[in-house]
Amino acid sequence: MTDAPERTLPARTPAFFLVCIGTGLLAGLLSGLFGVGGGTVIVPLLVLFLKFDQRLAAGTSLAAIVPTAAVGVVSYAVHGSVAWVPAILLAVGAVIGAQIGTWLLPRISQTALRWGFVAFVAVVVVSLFIVIPSRDAQIELSVWAGIALVVVGVFTGVMAGLIGVGGGVIVVPILMLLFGASDLEAKGTSLLFMIPTAVSGTIGNVRRRNVDLVAAVCVGVAACTTTALGAWIATLIDPLLGNILFAAFLVFIGVQMAIKAVRGRTR
Repeated sequence: MTDAPERTLPARTPAFFLVCIGTGLLAGLLSGLFGVGGGTVIVPLLVLFLKFDQRLAAGTSLAAIVPTAAVGVVSYAVHGSVAWVPAILLAVGAVIGAQIGTWLLPRISQTALRWGFVAFVAVVVVSLFIVIPSRDAQIELSVWAGIALVVVGVFTGVMAGLIGVGGGVIVVPILMLLFGASDLEAKGTSLLFMIPTAVSGTIGNVRRRNVDLVAAVCVGVAACTTTALGAWIATLIDPLLGNILFAAFLVFIGVQMAIKAVRGRTR
């Protein structure tokens, strides 16, 4: 039993399924290409075209990420581009961080957080043009590196809990710039670390009736068909081009966050 409010879900019309499938195809491609969950695509499209409220869209997106990330992990693992232990350490930190973020949510200015994230994106974008990782580069594990990975996971979880930023947007550049991972290893590891976090969040969202399971299945299944394609394209392009494309993606995310920050200040 739960005291969560009943939600009015969109009618299961042909348009509903077409939007879900189209959203999934695009999200899967970007997920495989950049090592992100795809929520930055799924959430706004569900809100725009299916009139989901923000929380329902976020919960549905998180559920759809589980199969999408799983296919992405397999695609990158085939090329030996998944660091399994670092992914586990990141996930442990993220689960802790998400709880901290939820606790901090009513206590911190959302506008200040969004501008802080925009500043983080700006620094990362510049760095991506300075540090071009080798395709042979790997994360070197040590005690201090393990502790640092947990800290990064905590930070990622906190940011996810506070402003809804997907983990891959933070983890991929940090693994490349601070831990020496190749672009492919960073993306594959990012996708793996998302799975337990997304499963945990989805269980809670289902209990709160904060997921449209039909939409999540449609989006997730559609995304699975293009995630491997995105991962394959990532292996074909030059690391510099990969960094440029990822930087462009981050700029897009940063602009969206800046717009929300400006709107929040004017309300």
